Amino acid sequence: MRRIFLYVTCITLLTACTMQNNPLLTDSTLPYGAPQFDKIKPEHYLPAFEQAFREGKQEIDAIVNNPDAPTFSNTIEALEFAGSRVNSIGSIFYNILEADASDELQEIAEKVSPMQTEYSMYISLNEGLFKRIKAVYDQRAGLKLDPDQKKLLEDTYKSFERNGANLSPADKQKYSEISEKLSLLTLQFQKNQLSSTNSFQMVLTDEKDLAGLPGYIREMAAQAARDKGVEGWLFDLSAPSYGGFIKFSDRRDLREKIYRAYNRRAFGDEWDNCETIRQIVDLRYQKAALLGYKNFADYQTELRMVKNGDAVWEFIEKLRAPALPKAKEEVAQLNRFARSIGFEGDEIRPWDFSYYAEKQRVARYNLTDEELKPYFRLEDCIDAIFSLANTLYGITLKPIDVPVYHPDVKVYEVRDADGSFLALFYADFFPRATKRSGAWMTSFRDLKIQDGVEERPFISLVTNFTKPTADTPSLITHDEFTTMLHEFGHSLHGMLAKGRYPSMTGTSVDHDFVELPSQIMENWAYEKEYLTTFAKHYKTGQPLPDELIARIKTSKNYLSAYYHMRQLQFGILDMNYHTRTAPIQGDIIKFEKQALLSTDVLTSVPECIISTSFSHIFSGGYAAGYYSYKWAEVLAADGYSLFEEKGIFDKQTAGKFRHLLEQGGSVEAAQLYREFRGHDPQPEALLRQLEIIE
Repeated sequence: MRRIFLYVTCITLLTACTMQNNPLLTDSTLPYGAPQFDKIKPEHYLPAFEQAFREGKQEIDAIVNNPDAPTFSNTIEALEFAGSRVNSIGSIFYNILEADASDELQEIAEKVSPMQTEYSMYISLNEGLFKRIKAVYDQRAGLKLDPDQKKLLEDTYKSFERNGANLSPADKQKYSEISEKLSLLTLQFQKNQLSSTNSFQMVLTDEKDLAGLPGYIREMAAQAARDKGVEGWLFDLSAPSYGGFIKFSDRRDLREKIYRAYNRRAFGDEWDNCETIRQIVDLRYQKAALLGYKNFADYQTELRMVKNGDAVWEFIEKLRAPALPKAKEEVAQLNRFARSIGFEGDEIRPWDFSYYAEKQRVARYNLTDEELKPYFRLEDCIDAIFSLANTLYGITLKPIDVPVYHPDVKVYEVRDADGSFLALFYADFFPRATKRSGAWMTSFRDLKIQDGVEERPFISLVTNFTKPTADTPSLITHDEFTTMLHEFGHSLHGMLAKGRYPSMTGTSVDHDFVELPSQIMENWAYEKEYLTTFAKHYKTGQPLPDELIARIKTSKNYLSAYYHMRQLQFGILDMNYHTRTAPIQGDIIKFEKQALLSTDVLTSVPECIISTSFSHIFSGGYAAGYYSYKWAEVLAADGYSLFEEKGIFDKQTAGKFRHLLEQGGSVEAAQLYREFRGHDPQPEALLRQLEIIE
């Protein structure tokens, strides 16, 4: 017996020692408990997850085995805060996986994925736990709960129901197997897409091949080549590199080359995602059918503002039908313009579109990125966005020295008008091979209040803007500035959060409501009253001329119907995948082309495909939810009209909108919007803003 006791003691001491040496398992001594990025190493993640899952299960067991009768406090509230360490480690790990991935982290993710699924199933399929939740839920009418507590109770019960709690034992096992497979497949999709994207490089060594490219694009490509240790100019599939080349290069053959590479990512190569897509789509349907839903779209949308898949189709059609004729006419006009300046052929192809669209835009509005970029120095744009947040909401953001996960990252301390601490804000602006493309907001920690102690959030904004070079600071396009405003809108949703329950604060809202704060922020990018406060030439200090501002505003709806249809295409493709009730047979490209017939305004390229790199729906959180971008545009168009009516810096209107941001998911989204705007949103608001209808 003594030998066994000594063995157990040694194991306990070893575990304690491991915890002491693991920065993911010890309390941070940094300001506000910020993540200890200076100490966290890849080898810390797996043991930290293992320990966190053990602790989480113990916390669940304590709820289930509690001898006292189930109450809101000892069951619903206890469950809300159970697994806090799992959440804190996961928030750090998965955000780094997106922003600074490595093969080692990808391997860890693959090991953690089944562990995470098993842990989730341990909770969601726990009969004893659900029995206690149901006991509280069944007596909800007689409980004296605050509004947010009532919603937490309802959300918790519905979450368990939607995760298989009412299934038979055999079906629970099947549900668990499906969930584990899906978890691994979505990780595989992301890994394939990143690997395929990073595998392409186009190195040009003859300056003649750079014809048409502005100086800043050339400088960026030269710097990329130096970084890779090659001669010449290097172009890859990251957003600023690909987007700049396809828009400006006079070399049609090279535009076609890079277009085809971008639109065949993870297709037909060693990272082919076609079979991954088939499996993901079929497993999602099986999951929905197991739970009694017609299809995965109905399952996904049940708890959103839209409520069901049929309503999504109706919404899309209201936006598609009026826009399609105008989008076709815009393309016809662009074809006529292209021929007028020398294009030979019946019609432009997709690799020609951005090139001629830019030339037509310049001809119409006399406005170029090259002309505008000097007025949008990144540092000035950061200050301007922080200043706007101060004007509207009274908050301030100031640099703070805490460890970061990459040297490019900057951190800011966010304080309210009364001086109280609101959040830490991490900003990561520049592209690298270890970062996925695009721009996004996320968090390293969400708001919660437990045992009277409040933990404020740690918010992160990630983009892929052009890096500064030896001769030029980081200058961003007006479109990129608009993107920055968009993601900062999400960030405000997190930073201004109020509430006590993490699952109902910040951006934890209905999926088709989450884009409203970001979409509405984009509007300030076109306001003279705002642009004149910061847009100055980085060399001369001269302000952005009024005539350029007027042209920015006038050109806002350039090709608006075409780009509107492009976004609807993504939503339609998403819904075609997720309203299926049978496995996809045959070629994924053929499936995609058939799905998009009703939206085609450019002749599509038979060999090119969207789906295999469509990370939003296959590895992100937008499955059966891509429509929500357009849904939010409707909300934002209608909502911003109140600022236009009252004044774009009107503090009373901003105060009403701040209230909406603060509430998170503690109040139904439709109610929050009505409280802010005074009425329900209508799709016509967006169509009018885009000048598609009068």
